Amino acid sequence: MNRKIFIIAVLSLLIDQLTKILVGIFLTLNESVPILKNFFSITFIQNYGAAWNLFNNKVDFLIFVSLFAIFILYRYMYNFKRNKRNTLAFGLILGGIVGNLIDRVFLGYVRDFLSFRFWNYQYPIFNFADTFIVIGVFLLILAIIKGEDKDENSSR
Repeated sequence: MNRKIFIIAVLSLLIDQLTKILVGIFLTLNESVPILKNFFSITFIQNYGAAWNLFNNKVDFLIFVSLFAIFILYRYMYNFKRNKRNTLAFGLILGGIVGNLIDRVFLGYVRDFLSFRFWNYQYPIFNFADTFIVIGVFLLILAIIKGEDKDENSSR
């Protein structure tokens, strides 16, 4: 694995795990602390599924999906052009996947706490790992649109 991708993955993993630990120390389960009134709060929950409660109580399946996603990413990461954006994208996605994978393996659920409300819509509560994955996927989509998903120098 590219050293820079590894460093980004480890840093994003550390941010994710540290914030989850801090939330667990300072908040009790289901406790909410408003940060920006009627918009953003820190709300500590245990998520036994994936986004929007998909695959609720299917922890083994979600662990398998995470491991499979890591395999697929590793398999294809060297096909992409080597540039800063793609390096950042793969590092963020890998760090995010591993962050939630650690929770699922050791706790049986994912610790979520970032809570946003848009008018009357309560967005599903998430964490930094989820944020890193979404940003990374967005960057990879951008790379594909720009034609940077094929590296002419790739040995694979």
